[in-house]
Amino acid sequence: MKIGITCYPTYGGSGAIATELGIELSQRGHEIHFISYAQPFRLPHFMERVFFHEVETTRYPLFEHNNYSLSLAAMMHDVAVRAELDLLHVHYAIPHATSAWIAKEMLGDGHPLKIVTTLHGTDITLVGQERSYFDITRFSIQKSDGITAVSDYLKRETVDRFRVPADGIEVIHNFVDPDLYRRGSYPCRKETFMRPDEMLVMHVSNFRTVKRIADVVRIFARIHPRVPAKLMLVGDGPERPLAMAEAEALGITDRVIFLGKQDSVAELMTCADLLLLPSETESFGLVALEAMASGVPVVATRAGGLPEVVEDGVTGHLGEVGDVESMAEMGISILSDNRRWLEMSVAAQKVASERFGVDTVVPQYEQYYQRVLAADAPAPAAEPLLAAAGDD
Repeated sequence: MKIGITCYPTYGGSGAIATELGIELSQRGHEIHFISYAQPFRLPHFMERVFFHEVETTRYPLFEHNNYSLSLAAMMHDVAVRAELDLLHVHYAIPHATSAWIAKEMLGDGHPLKIVTTLHGTDITLVGQERSYFDITRFSIQKSDGITAVSDYLKRETVDRFRVPADGIEVIHNFVDPDLYRRGSYPCRKETFMRPDEMLVMHVSNFRTVKRIADVVRIFARIHPRVPAKLMLVGDGPERPLAMAEAEALGITDRVIFLGKQDSVAELMTCADLLLLPSETESFGLVALEAMASGVPVVATRAGGLPEVVEDGVTGHLGEVGDVESMAEMGISILSDNRRWLEMSVAAQKVASERFGVDTVVPQYEQYYQRVLAADAPAPAAEPLLAAAGDD
């Protein structure tokens, strides 16, 4: 198959999954064309059967605001014609699915291009719920030939909020390459920032409000007096100043390491002993899966799609949102018991490999593509666009 893939190329779970999916598909013999405003951050400079098409926005006085969506549609059309694409796989409903629909309309009936849209989370739970974006988000989903969601939770949210028929959405979970994240595959240099007897507690995110970064610091502040440990915060974002202030207020600034954005999470995970993910919600929780693949037990919230990833009591523990006391106790129980930690570490790697491994999930995408390409009609349509957001 010849497949066009559009995603946000910067740091984030959706871009990482989309890029790694394209790479895996190319290794299975498919021709992959990435179409975006920048080269995806996890895409090497050269790979066989992988092409990158940069979308450039036109600078014109009449266009007061960025016209990326139109430029993207034009590039999608151009690549579809030149490369004779079979389908466009877009990640996030808007603007990517919207641009794909425009490109398909430009091609006309003579080019049987199909559109597959993968929903990752905030396009449904946040952006799509804005009144000004609700109808166009729903329209873009409706006009896709195939729709996938990264979790059962996100599928339910899409069905409930946008009234899309449940049988029109295929759940294909995010995946991980067990070989890339295998514990011990990288040298661990913990001694450069901590003592040999200390445990490394880690959090990785984009530091948005939904990640509850202050709760990460509060949980750790309750762990370290009972278990010698340090907290490593990987990533950056608007809540970083809050995390720094919280660490100072709790008197643990010497125990907290702000590492900033990092390209290779796998190399860091191999050193971690526990991952904290006390999010308000997660559509899936890709970093939890990456931690599990690295043999790192996870303490997270029972929110969104996280219970589909973290098996409570087996690969980690799940607590209620905001309950820092119980999540701290969960972390202490894991870190203070070597046998318990090892059991969870082994179980986490097993679940990550067998349920969410690349060899399990990527073929699901291939099979879904084939079904979409073989279908004469688009995916089941949503109800007519009559109501604005919140007008149920």
